[in-house]
Amino acid sequence: MYFKVSKKEFYNALSVAARAISTFSPLPAFSGVKIEATMDCLILTGSDSDISIQTKLKKSEHCVLEIHDMGSIVIEAKYILEIVRKIDADEIEFEMLDGSLTKISGNTAEFRINGMRASEYPAIDFSKPNECFNVSEDILKKIILQTSFATSDKETRPVLTGVNFQCKEHQLHCVATDSYRLAKKTVEIEESLNFNITIPAKSLQEVVKTLEGEGDVEIAVNDKKAQFIIHDTIVQTRLIDGVYPETSRLIPLQFDYELTIDAHDLLNAIDRASFIKNDGVSVIKFNLSEQECVLSSKSVEVGSSTEVLSSASFSGNALEISCNGRYVFDAIKALSGSLVKFSLCGEMKPFIIQSVDDDSVLQLVLPVRTYA
Repeated sequence: MYFKVSKKEFYNALSVAARAISTFSPLPAFSGVKIEATMDCLILTGSDSDISIQTKLKKSEHCVLEIHDMGSIVIEAKYILEIVRKIDADEIEFEMLDGSLTKISGNTAEFRINGMRASEYPAIDFSKPNECFNVSEDILKKIILQTSFATSDKETRPVLTGVNFQCKEHQLHCVATDSYRLAKKTVEIEESLNFNITIPAKSLQEVVKTLEGEGDVEIAVNDKKAQFIIHDTIVQTRLIDGVYPETSRLIPLQFDYELTIDAHDLLNAIDRASFIKNDGVSVIKFNLSEQECVLSSKSVEVGSSTEVLSSASFSGNALEISCNGRYVFDAIKALSGSLVKFSLCGEMKPFIIQSVDDDSVLQLVLPVRTYA
């Protein structure tokens, strides 16, 4: 194998593939990037068995690529990234010398590094599943950022560590919950599909990092894996086994109270009260009436805080409700728009937070019992 390639584009492609590689790799080969030189492109692959990323680097007006000899090799990701980053040259030469010994050179610098034979790298099936649909990069980014933060970080119920993607004809419902809060995003798609899968939140975070900012993403799924095809890159992830809980029954449909407030003002008020914690949790209390809306926080050890929410507007009978401050803070941050609306049913019933300008995303938070 022997090729010459633009340093910047090669380094960027290596960085994309290397994102799938885990520090604690289950197999020695998975600590490396598989580099394959074909007739017209370089194919770079990284994996930790749960998530795999394959990206292609082709000759273009921005990228020099001359492949003189085809072949493939696996090189430890941390070494190849460090070498390519530090070589002070616009173009890099890459040559396999003997079995797995590889020479990487640029300008006056030359490195010789031991790799692994490509035959030692586990076979990864990148064939495209049958159920396919397209969404814009912007919409996919919103889906992930507005839901994945609500997934569980505990492995006691593995299915809750992922985001559930359920498609019914032209509607895609994306739901995440950790049992104490829930985030749901609904989008319309052109294709009429029916599937119900749960994708690990960790894999979706890697998808966000791979998005290039414009264009469409093709998403292909079956009952074993999901693929996100972003230009010349495929991000492939395993799915989480198990039946996702039926969450629609948790979402109230009728409300007796409504609070509308400036999102920025409420975030700042919660932030100011968040240093007061009980057992490491910041519990905030809303005292709501049509005359005045007050946010308070209290701890026997620390003290208390009280703040009148001047931008708030409330309709309904007087209501007191307490909740985890961080959950409300995260929910509001995930919404777009300057005004948020709280729809409430009662003191100990789940409430919904939505943007006044965007009803495609819904955040649900469970209240908590507190002091009198």
